[in-house]
Amino acid sequence: MQKLAVGAILATALMASPCLNAQNLTLEGQTGGFITPTAYVVYSAKKQFFSHPAIGYHFVNSSKVIGNLHTFSIAEGFANRAEVGYTRSVHQDGNSAAFSGLWHYSGMNIFNGKVVAIKDGQGSPFTPGVAAGFVVRTGDHFVSGAIGKALGGPDKAYTNGDVYVAVTKTWLHAPLPFLANLGWKATNASIYGIGGQATRFGGRLFGGLGIPIPGPCHTAIVPAAGFTQEPPTSKNLNLILFPPGGRAHLPTTLDYAVRVTQKDNPHFAFDIGVGQVAGQIGYTAVPTGIANPPYVVIPVNLQARKVLGMGLSVRY
Repeated sequence: MQKLAVGAILATALMASPCLNAQNLTLEGQTGGFITPTAYVVYSAKKQFFSHPAIGYHFVNSSKVIGNLHTFSIAEGFANRAEVGYTRSVHQDGNSAAFSGLWHYSGMNIFNGKVVAIKDGQGSPFTPGVAAGFVVRTGDHFVSGAIGKALGGPDKAYTNGDVYVAVTKTWLHAPLPFLANLGWKATNASIYGIGGQATRFGGRLFGGLGIPIPGPCHTAIVPAAGFTQEPPTSKNLNLILFPPGGRAHLPTTLDYAVRVTQKDNPHFAFDIGVGQVAGQIGYTAVPTGIANPPYVVIPVNLQARKVLGMGLSVRY
């Protein structure tokens, strides 16, 4: 029975492997997990230079403070060696009277590209895939722009981005098949630009792990987890913190998701999971309107340590 169970999991992993590394788009429109890019690109059929386009939709429920996020993505692959994509991130206002004003903007544009330098398994079964890519976000008013405007400055829209390298390995052997991903990026964006502009361009780690298991109706089910280190604070955020000049603390972003996709010739992938983004990041002083006390100190809590996320990717 143990051998049969291992064999069933391995067989499913073998059939699921193309879907693990092909059309699945991240929150920002790159191939990968829910939030992290991998060293794979949108799949192009044999002897075809252009892929069929992949489209994706993601939703993150963070309505308490940040506001809900909807992203609409399209990506095109080239000969299984490169891809480019565009994502429109659409934002809905949050429900916090104190802090949601930092995100009272419609969203931003996201452009991305990736090139595979070494394919997974190239030259040796143990060789991981290696890819390099970039992300550019334009029209980002969140947090940094909103604070500048509130303090009498211009309503500035920031442009920020990432340059990254990802190393990914799909291992399809007993006792446990898996897909592991680890990468490094240089970024000047906090929480993918949702947290505003970082104070500097700095290096951060990201990664993830997924394990394919058999599913009903010719599907594969892939439990997965991912992480992305975040810059410690955002530009202008210190201007509203207490004590004056204080520094916020933005923790590592985590996601725990389950992907359901087809085993054979996959054309869709559905993700659902929970993300841990940010809770209390510091304190701020709020005027009371009376002489004594003139202000009270309250925590700045983004209430996003447990948010629901869903995504759907389709390749034609």
